[in-house]
Amino acid sequence: MKPILNIAAYLFVSLDNLTELRAKILDECNSRHLKGTILLTGEGINMFLAGSDSELRGFLDWLRQDSRFAPIQGKDSWSETQPFKKMLVKIKNEIIRMNHPAIRPEEGRANFITPKKLQEWLDRGTDDLGRPVVMVDTRNAFEVEYGTFENALHFNIEKFTEFPAAITAHKDELADKTLVSFCTGGIRCEKSGLYMREIGMQHSYQLEGGILKYFEEVGSAHYTGSCFVFDEREALEPNLDSIPLERSIRKKQTA
Repeated sequence: MKPILNIAAYLFVSLDNLTELRAKILDECNSRHLKGTILLTGEGINMFLAGSDSELRGFLDWLRQDSRFAPIQGKDSWSETQPFKKMLVKIKNEIIRMNHPAIRPEEGRANFITPKKLQEWLDRGTDDLGRPVVMVDTRNAFEVEYGTFENALHFNIEKFTEFPAAITAHKDELADKTLVSFCTGGIRCEKSGLYMREIGMQHSYQLEGGILKYFEEVGSAHYTGSCFVFDEREALEPNLDSIPLERSIRKKQTA
């Protein structure tokens, strides 16, 4: 077992008194020698943290003592070294910016599909009713370069706020397909899934837990490459190990 536990977690829940909450969370993280980034907003929390197993799980236990955070669950991976340089807790307007305030995951999630069920669909190319399955990558273009699902639809967007217009432009051609939107850990799809339903794309789902959960439960089946992550590991392979340095896209871009 590698010594550093990495956890990605989010929860859409109404929060107030953000300045006071930020101070408490930052103090708790620092006391446990954790590093990473936590975003706090009125619509919820998003976190990428790393530290020792006991201290990081202890922090999650502490956080869940606040009933608002009781349901929060993380996606685990392990590394040899600490992938973050410092501990940051930031207050933002949205935990993932989409600029569509009517899309509120706390009030009801879009339909989701588990990684194992998705594998079944991809194995045969259709959903349980025989409709063709199309994977929809909601991530930015540079993330897609690291890896994505085979034959996935993506739009070469530079930021998530461009996704609504991009998927709307393809609405008619996708009308008879079953769509599964996906991202790194699932947070973008909490909003993209609701938006797709809002514009009438009724045969749409979000991949529960994103690519990282798929790697954990399924592995590399129907996926090519690695998955970009927002820390110094750069990207994770389907076995959740970081990519070898010689395969680093950043290294090639800066050479």
